[in-house]
Amino acid sequence: MRIGMAGTGKMGSAIARRLATLGHEVTVWNRTRERAQPLLDAGMAWAATPRELLAQSEAVLTLLTNAQALDEVYLGRDGLLSPAAEGKLLIEMSTVPPAKQQEMARHAAAVGAAYVESPVGGSVGPAREGKLIAFVGGAEPDVARARPLLDQLCKRVEHVGPHGAGETMKLAVNLPLMVYWQTLGEALSLVQPLGLDPQRVIDILADSSGGPNMLKVRGGMIAEALAGKAPAQVTVDVATMRKDVRAMLEEARSHGRELPLTGETLRNFDRAAGRGLDGADCSQLPVWWLAEGGKAA
Repeated sequence: MRIGMAGTGKMGSAIARRLATLGHEVTVWNRTRERAQPLLDAGMAWAATPRELLAQSEAVLTLLTNAQALDEVYLGRDGLLSPAAEGKLLIEMSTVPPAKQQEMARHAAAVGAAYVESPVGGSVGPAREGKLIAFVGGAEPDVARARPLLDQLCKRVEHVGPHGAGETMKLAVNLPLMVYWQTLGEALSLVQPLGLDPQRVIDILADSSGGPNMLKVRGGMIAEALAGKAPAQVTVDVATMRKDVRAMLEEARSHGRELPLTGETLRNFDRAAGRGLDGADCSQLPVWWLAEGGKAA
């Protein structure tokens, strides 16, 4: 199948590589070609614009930074949504507010495109292995059309409702994780006076009821960060975490709900960003909390 991939960040690149290993003809587009160069070196084709990407593909997947990026890629002068999109399958995998997916679905319907939202749970490793979890929103016929492709990328595909529902489920899945980063820093502040080796502390937490899957996967990286070693690469930056937490709070408010723990988490993430951590890896959050965030006034 001829598949286009718009957005070649860490996850977009991992998904593109997964599709290529399965025999699909993959064409990629990114705002900056340099970030896509490793994929081009691996034999994938390049599209100069999103519209050109659409012309070269039977289906296009997008995994973009934020809602503004969706506007640019879908609705811009050379965007995906033009009369040429009629009949094409568009699978949108970004994490954005649910209302944004509903808006984009209306634009897609106006030009006759099949639009499916499918934000995913999982990181680069599962993406390369086809072990993501898809939270899908959209019309049943369009989802049925997208499912064979999603099945190649995901170990589990959940169609949870109409457009916007997939994002709502993704935000709900991510919420405990966001709050956990804050509670991890607080837990570490309790044991800090013991003077234990960071790796030992993380191992103990990961092997206990206080250790979610995230800690088991990222524990080594967190322990290194606590020991003063900077991560080799940024996996998820604080700016992205703040964006997602804001979306959680906005969605809750739209339904008249309160998320007090999530609100406090965002306030602390904002404090960390104010200390220059916005572009830092998430593993730096507990380091910052121990250094200054959790100190009593």
